[in-house]
Amino acid sequence: MTQYTDAPIFDADTHMYETPEALTRHLPERFRRAVQYVQVGRHTRISILNRITEFIPNPTFDRVAAPGAHEKFYSGQNKEGKTLRELTGRPIDAQPDFREPGPRIKALDEQGVDEALVFPTLANLVEHSAAEDPELVVAMIHALNRWMLETWGYVHQDRLFMTPVISCALVDDARRELEYLVENGARAVLIKPAPVKGYRGWRSPALPEFDPFWQDVQDANMPIVLHASQPPLDEYVNRWEPPETNNFMEMSSFRWLVLGHREIADMLGSLICHGTLTRFPKLRIASVENGSSWIKPLLDDLEGVHSKMPQNFAEHPVDVFRRNVWVSPFWEGCVADVVDWVGWDKVLFGSDYPHPEGLTEPRGYFKYAEGMDEKRTRDFMGDNARRFMGLPVKNPAGDSSPVAG
Repeated sequence: MTQYTDAPIFDADTHMYETPEALTRHLPERFRRAVQYVQVGRHTRISILNRITEFIPNPTFDRVAAPGAHEKFYSGQNKEGKTLRELTGRPIDAQPDFREPGPRIKALDEQGVDEALVFPTLANLVEHSAAEDPELVVAMIHALNRWMLETWGYVHQDRLFMTPVISCALVDDARRELEYLVENGARAVLIKPAPVKGYRGWRSPALPEFDPFWQDVQDANMPIVLHASQPPLDEYVNRWEPPETNNFMEMSSFRWLVLGHREIADMLGSLICHGTLTRFPKLRIASVENGSSWIKPLLDDLEGVHSKMPQNFAEHPVDVFRRNVWVSPFWEGCVADVVDWVGWDKVLFGSDYPHPEGLTEPRGYFKYAEGMDEKRTRDFMGDNARRFMGLPVKNPAGDSSPVAG
């Protein structure tokens, strides 16, 4: 089968590179000393609560790895056995389309992309690095969201859909942040797939005490994206292997093996087993940049636990997953497997542009495509994301049709 390649693309995984003031411009004065950019030799690092975090090695993003620099690594073509740092090569200056919506629109036109979700990059480290101070987490996230609104807007030309962030650590603050985002036109929200630390310690955000927030999300008809971020399992892995660095480009093979994508499976397992997705059945949850290898084991585990204790479930947990969850597999992953597990209408394309672990440009995906027919290509490359977002889908004639359902 010749791969159809003319589908109108909605890229469900792209990123912005924030400027340094993204976390500090709107940070209240009492928190200013908690978030600092510091010089370590020739390099600038970010210090949060007097601890330098290396998860993002260049938090100013003035120089970055070229888009797609790590393609050989992730596509399994790294025959020379090079490290991610070696594959990165010489960094490039941050391009205007990495930083601003106008140039990004021009880049979309050049790439043949109609719409895109745009995720922040610095948000990956906020909750992990500041977890011991929930009020600081809330303040940093609100500062980032205000900066994003000023710099990118939450929607730009009905083509770029930014994903401001919410932390569930403090329920009342999460509800206020959601209200702020809705009032300012956000069309999707980003939440870290991990437990949160509030005044009562670590908790799953799917426990009933968080229901007022989830009720607000459902009432607002707001899609929620669970995007990969700094893994919450560092402390566990450190007991097996003392860390030399937290820089993701220098992780050992053991850390790659253990960390995997356990956090997304646990987050969705919690949303299902703790009943959030049953109490709020209209929630739309997407997993982005978490891969797909975790799906089948999670569905098997849900099937197994349901067979042992069906009394704990008001509805079958696998049915809940398939009703409420969308998945964007890695670009190098097997789409057909994900389709078998979750259905054609729940699979989203994402390029991860302009990150080095992504594609050089989104249409580069077609050399990894699996021979999908026209309808399935249209669904995967765009219309499924439009359905998730509550936007009109695009029919084969190229014009728009109403959102299904």
